[in-house]
Amino acid sequence: MKKILMMAAMVSMLASCGGNGAKKAEAPAEDDANVVVLFDGSSTEGWRGYGKETLPARWTIEDGCLKINGSGGGEAHVADGGDIIFAAQKFKNFELELEWKISKGGNSGIFFLAQEVKNDKGGYEPIYVSAPECQVLDNENHPDAKLGKDGNRMSSSLYDMIPAKPQNAKPAGEWNKVKILCYKGTVVHYQNDEPVVEYHLWTDQWREMIDNSKFSKEKWPVAYELLTNVGGENHEGYIGFQDHGDDVWFRNIKVTILD
Repeated sequence: MKKILMMAAMVSMLASCGGNGAKKAEAPAEDDANVVVLFDGSSTEGWRGYGKETLPARWTIEDGCLKINGSGGGEAHVADGGDIIFAAQKFKNFELELEWKISKGGNSGIFFLAQEVKNDKGGYEPIYVSAPECQVLDNENHPDAKLGKDGNRMSSSLYDMIPAKPQNAKPAGEWNKVKILCYKGTVVHYQNDEPVVEYHLWTDQWREMIDNSKFSKEKWPVAYELLTNVGGENHEGYIGFQDHGDDVWFRNIKVTILD
């Protein structure tokens, strides 16, 4: 853990958005070849719907932020909504940094190492059956905060597996900073500059956690198979955001490649 934290410090965060309005994400220095700006505050280039060819209409740019305009229908996606991925590039060893703000009672998620997996009905399996999810939630007002075990569905938790501790999320309407470090199987979630979750992919511990979750081999065999082999053969995948039917804003989204 100490080695991982030292590495994280060496590839630290760019500027935050402040003041009364959202600022556009700042582009990295030209010589920083390892930094990929996923959203610059003005263009959705590189983004599209999960299992789709274009970006769903409910995902828009508002005040320099990438926003999902929620339908109010939960995960029952309307035709012009749905989860999205940054499809221009897959990532393997990386540090993802961003800020998010959520509406009252809202729910969303951040996915990584995601695959687009077709099902036997001609559609796609949900994105979360192949990707770890860093939870995005209004802890005070969404019922999911009280479900699961020991708070493992609260903000920045590894959804339904490991609770984020300390739980230092800011309330609905305020900005939260998230960083996800993924390096050779070690994953660390940071929330508002504090490490809150650590786990290790492709290990016995990882398989045991999956089997004790809603994605267990008994409850959801497809999800169990995909998550135990998360990232597929090359241990890489897409970064994505969830449409859970609520308004959510994202900004300052960038990846530092650690390969």
